[in-house]
Formats: sequence, C-alpha cells, structure tokens
Amino acid sequence: MKAIRPLARTLLRDQAYASIRDAIVAGEIEPGAVVRDAELAERLGLSRAPVREAFARLVDEGLLESKPQSYTRVTRVDAAEVRDAAAVVGAMHELVTRVAVPRLFAADIETMRAANARFAAAVAAGDVDEALHADDDLHDVLVRVSGNRAAAATAARYTPLIRRLERRRFGEGGTCRSANLHDRLIEACAAGDVDRAVDITAEIWRGLAELADSD
Repeated sequence: MKAIRPLARTLLRDQAYASIRDAIVAGEIEPGAVVRDAELAERLGLSRAPVREAFARLVDEGLLESKPQSYTRVTRVDAAEVRDAAAVVGAMHELVTRVAVPRLFAADIETMRAANARFAAAVAAGDVDEALHADDDLHDVLVRVSGNRAAAATAARYTPLIRRLERRRFGEGGTCRSANLHDRLIEACAAGDVDRAVDITAEIWRGLAELADSD
C-alpha cells in the first residue's frame, strides 16, 4: 500500500488520519474491509493510540463504520451520502468563489491555468492521481484567496467521500470533471465576473451529484 508507510514522529494523530484516509480514498483499503488498529499501527510505525484517534475521526467523517467490541471497517460507497457531500462541498466552493474572484491576481489565474493543463493531460493519460491533485490545486487557489477557513475545513471534511466515487468511475473508463468547465471557470475569474464564476462552480458540483445519481 503506497499510502500506508512509516511516519515521522510529529503530529502523529493527524499523519495517521491522513495516511489511512488516503489509502481508503485510493481504494488501497477496499470498501467493506475490516481495519485493525494494531495492524495499521505496525505498518505506520506508531503506537495504537494515534491510530485509534484517526479511526474515530474517520468514523465521524463517514469513511469508517464501527461496532463496539466487534469491528471497524471501511464503509461502502453510498450514492445518497455522495450526493449530500457534493451539495455541501459545492456550497462551500460557491461561497469561496464569490469572495475570491474580486481578490485574484494575474499570478493566481496563471496558477489555475497551469493546474488545468495538468488536469487535462492527466485525464488523457488515464492518471487519476495526478488528475485529482491538479483539480485540487486549481480549486484551492480560490479557497486560499478567499481566506475562509471554515469553508475550507468543511470542504476538506466531505471531499474524500466524493473522491472515492470519482476514482472508481475513472477506473471504469470514465473521466473526472471536464477541463472545459475549468476553462470556463478560469475565464470568468480572469474577467472578474463573480456571478458567472459562481454559476460555473455550481455546475461543476452538480455534475458530481449527478455522478452519484447514476451509480
């Protein structure tokens, strides 16, 4: 498992959480798989305590489910939960887009263009990891410029539920979000057209909700 590897002895709880979350989202730990704190602690080079804390956070976020004294396992991809997550994350991105667009500099627009070029190339090459990283980099410009930490934290909490479905669909021969939609978003941002940028952002996230509907 690429995401499960020994960790530096700093911020162990957060690192354990990120590593296990990424392994679940990437499908390295499959839906329905039982996870054991002792086993993962050994793989990560940690004590069991930070892994247990990570498990609790992942249960709260819907990636794990637990029955006390019985099991902790990876949840299966649930279309209704993905739709709900897409609605919440989409609302957060609409909010940050509305705030960020008037604050963008030329360098921010160029960062978004470069990220979208990487996104399009990755989709064409079938590289889901790079496609999703590039997608994050593009939208993170707006999140960063908005300065809204609450919106950023809310989006970060629910995005992994969506990513699992995106990754699976990509593996089935589908594509991630449209580079053309990104192009339209970037052009609206470059023109300082707040309402258009927000509308396109909403269209992007509606597409992900529809992806769940077709699951």
